[in-house]
Amino acid sequence: MDESGRKITKIAREAGKFTLKMMKEEGIGTAEFDFIHFIRHNPGVTQAKVREQLKIDKGAAARRAANLESKGYLYRKPNPEDGRSQLLYATEKAEQLKNSKASIESVFYEWLLAELPKEEKAAFLETLDKLYWRLKEQRRAEFCDVSKLVQSGSDDRMEMDGESDE
Repeated sequence: MDESGRKITKIAREAGKFTLKMMKEEGIGTAEFDFIHFIRHNPGVTQAKVREQLKIDKGAAARRAANLESKGYLYRKPNPEDGRSQLLYATEKAEQLKNSKASIESVFYEWLLAELPKEEKAAFLETLDKLYWRLKEQRRAEFCDVSKLVQSGSDDRMEMDGESDE
C-alpha cells in the first residue's frame, strides 16, 4: 500500500502547472521548452535527430524550429558534413529560459514551505534529501530493485485476479 498517497507526484505536478503558467506568460509552451531543452543538451544536433528523440513529425519539428528561431531561442548553422541539413544551437536567451524555469520552481517551493515551523522544515528537507540520494543510487543501478518490486507486485495482482475469477 502506498502510504504517501503519491503526494510527492501530486506536488510536483502542481509545481509543473504553475511553472507552465508562468512560462506561457513569457510566450513559451511545453512542447517548445522540450525542443529547446533537447537542443541545449545536444548542441549542433540536426532537426531530424530532434524529431526522432521527441517523437514528432517533420512538419511539427520544422514549425517549432522556425518559431523558436524567430523568438530568438535557437539559431542554425550549415552542417559541414551534409550540405542539405542544418545544425541547431540554443541561444543565450534559451539558456536564460532554463534559469528562469529553475527560478520559477524555486519560488514555488519556497512559497510551499514558508509556513512550516523551522524545525519541521529542517526535518522535512533532511528526509527529502535522503530520499533524493536513494533515488539517485537506484537510477544509477538502472532501477533494478524498484523494477523487481513492480514485477513482483504485478505477479501478485495477477495471482489475486486469477483467484477471484474462480
